[in-house]
Amino acid sequence: MRVTVIGCSGSFPGPDSPASCYLVEAEGFSLLLDLGNGAVGTLQRFHDVLDIDAICITHLHPDHCLDLCVYWIARTYCPGGPAPRIPVYGPTGTADHMVKAYELEPNPGMLDTFDFRPLEPGPATIGPFTVTTALMNHPVEAYGLRIEHGDRTLTYSGDSGPCPELVDLARGADLFLCEAAFVQRPGLPPDMHLTGREASDHAFKAGVSTLVLTHLLPWNSPEQTLAEARKGDFRGPIELARVGAVYEV
Repeated sequence: MRVTVIGCSGSFPGPDSPASCYLVEAEGFSLLLDLGNGAVGTLQRFHDVLDIDAICITHLHPDHCLDLCVYWIARTYCPGGPAPRIPVYGPTGTADHMVKAYELEPNPGMLDTFDFRPLEPGPATIGPFTVTTALMNHPVEAYGLRIEHGDRTLTYSGDSGPCPELVDLARGADLFLCEAAFVQRPGLPPDMHLTGREASDHAFKAGVSTLVLTHLLPWNSPEQTLAEARKGDFRGPIELARVGAVYEV
């Protein structure tokens, strides 16, 4: 699998990155994980914007789904005529949520462009990938994703506070894209996000090979997040996600 970081900023786009979006490719199949604000613009730097075969939306906060609106424009009104309809996997009500975000009439809404399908806990086949989902510890219906191709495994946390389900999902993964939105300080809200150290501890418990810290809030110091992660239990390679980074998994 080839994984390209399109956007890794948390909660809102930063000066150097759009919000969450990751491109996963294998056997000529292109899968987007999330499509947060600003992601479609940056996607065009690294990949043909219409050459996408499927999308997984982990949850319906705007920093993970809002650019589905502008991507609908790109596929619906491109000069050569509408692009082929593609599957969009997401939580309950994704199609209705996006129609409201764009203020479209519900019929047809975005259904001529996107084939909305439910994400549910458990395994599914998407193109050449086996994608296993689990509910994460977040205030809304939110999923983490385990993506397997051959004997290689990528796990993407989406958004999550500490939870054993994330450890199970990441068990033995070759690459763990794990959110680290918070820096350690008193009064952090529970059940929402991880700190760098908590991401490291989840990676250690899961026995992953490489940890990449994602969902980095623009007002936090990425160096502090990385330093906190290195104080955790995980002793493998730890990196900060950055736009354009490519991982061969």
